[in-house]
Amino acid sequence: MNAETILKAKGNVVIATGPETTVAEGVARMQQEKIGALVVSGDGIEVAGIVTERDILHGLAEHGAKLLEKKVGDIMTCEVITAKPEDDVDTLMGLMTQRRCRHIPVKADGALCGVISIGDLVKSRLEEVEREANQLRDYISRG
Repeated sequence: MNAETILKAKGNVVIATGPETTVAEGVARMQQEKIGALVVSGDGIEVAGIVTERDILHGLAEHGAKLLEKKVGDIMTCEVITAKPEDDVDTLMGLMTQRRCRHIPVKADGALCGVISIGDLVKSRLEEVEREANQLRDYISRG
């Protein structure tokens, strides 16, 4: 299974915001969409950064309540790892583990085409294990 397959199953809608969005607006959007990260993009194609719950927590520790008035671009993670549609689950899990992140934007032909979360990868892995177990049960019951 790869990023493209996961995106086909879950959908490829990317919830993005511009760098000038206030943190308060970003937090409200994350809460509304029930997501843990927003891709930051000025044009919806290029990834300028990503703002995550972790970025917000660190910003809150540093700035207190004034954080809500700041711009998302001020607290976002700028070095964003992106994946390709053909990247497999093991590669994505390795990247998330290595870079200690839980969301990876997916780009195809230079354009943003989805976001994979750690939850998506866990779900994919569980489905794979269940499928293998069912195949083994079928094999054993036939034998």
